[in-house]
Amino acid sequence: MHIADGVLDLSVAIATTVGATGLLIYSLKGTKEEEIPKISLLTGAFFVSTLINIPIGPTSVHPLLGGFLGLVLGRRAPIGIFIGLILQAVLFQHGGITTLGANTLLMSIPALLIYWSIPLLKKVPFFFRGFLAGFSAICGGVLLLILLLLLSDQRYGEGAFSVIRFVFIAYFPLALLEGVLTGFAVKHLYTIRPNLFDKKLNC
Repeated sequence: MHIADGVLDLSVAIATTVGATGLLIYSLKGTKEEEIPKISLLTGAFFVSTLINIPIGPTSVHPLLGGFLGLVLGRRAPIGIFIGLILQAVLFQHGGITTLGANTLLMSIPALLIYWSIPLLKKVPFFFRGFLAGFSAICGGVLLLILLLLLSDQRYGEGAFSVIRFVFIAYFPLALLEGVLTGFAVKHLYTIRPNLFDKKLNC
């Protein structure tokens, strides 16, 4: 889901950079020292998992962990995502510098939506909370990706074999797989380490 340099229109790149800056300010506000180890651990997990990618035109298909980050880090998820994206862009040219803001929004907004929606799932079993988190984070990121591509160039959506069609087809099975894996991970980890998750998950 990383967008490469040169893919987005300049105005879209600037707007997403401004939006990502605001999101990071929100995420950083009130961060406590005891939260840093957990943020660091999940940043490493995000960094490694999203390096596993299959290029598709101007973007790529890979695990996202957005749902899991939303459940574990809560409002701090954008911090880990941003750090991971910077390291990937600088060290491996995965993604891009000019699209750093866009990539941050693509992965952070779904994670935050999962975090904000936790109270609505208080009667849902933990496996299904994890499944819904993993599945919907991928779907949300894909929708945002499609929106940004169309805002930059309508040609991304033209034709039977358009980039957008390929992205949608490629990510749907991944969304199901990530939902299942996130579901099992949440159910298992909450049993042995409930304090690992954001406190809202206890509701």
